Amino acid sequence: MLDRIRIVLIGTSHPGNIGGAARAMRNMGLDDLALVAPRCDPKDREAYSRASGANALVDAARVHDQLEAAVADCTLVVGASARSRHLPWPMVSPRALAENLPQALAPDGARLALVFGREDTGLTNAELQRCHQHVHIPTNPDFSSLNLAAAVQVLAYECRQAWLTASDSAADDDAAQPFGVAWDNPPASHADMERFFAHLERTLTTLAFHDPDNPRQLMARLRRLFLRAHLDSMEMNILRGILGTMDKRLRDTAPSPRRDGE
Repeated sequence: MLDRIRIVLIGTSHPGNIGGAARAMRNMGLDDLALVAPRCDPKDREAYSRASGANALVDAARVHDQLEAAVADCTLVVGASARSRHLPWPMVSPRALAENLPQALAPDGARLALVFGREDTGLTNAELQRCHQHVHIPTNPDFSSLNLAAAVQVLAYECRQAWLTASDSAADDDAAQPFGVAWDNPPASHADMERFFAHLERTLTTLAFHDPDNPRQLMARLRRLFLRAHLDSMEMNILRGILGTMDKRLRDTAPSPRRDGE
């Protein structure tokens, strides 16, 4: 289970926090680190100093320009956020997130991304809307600021405890399945979901159901709906097929352009 968990750091400004996150990961048995548009040199001396022996994770960390590239192959994306959202989004505690991992990561190809934002501003609304759910660490409300590496440590610890519990308990096969039964198709990846959302927005715009100049949170709400459903690959193919058929019908019924002289 731990091999299927990726830590994603967005816009990190201090190399020491990258090293500290790598150390926290190594402590808890995680080794998949991705960096998105870091605002510092990830290989700075401070990163290796704070890694305290977890240098291999710093060296192996993959650097991406965009969040989508960092989580493209993930089937569950969870954003760490302490901010309340104007649009409510599924929110879990670190313990509840970890307890669900044996089920969420049971299907073949399943992979989790835990996404952490910038030290000063956290995750943007657009980044949070690319997550299936959000996780909030319940710190002291009178002093809630949490260092980035410390936040990684908390969530990595909870993931390890869930792994130890799952390893120690001989849970039956049904309990290890995300829907209480062996599923017939693997979950849709993040990249599949993003292609679907782009296709859905184009089709809804053509139908004049969606106005990009006055979106009124339509696509954000549809994102929340479909991400909450945890679609599998076959369901994704069905939805893309429906949209493709709608696109064809729209093209077939569109009036032909008039030629000169007509």
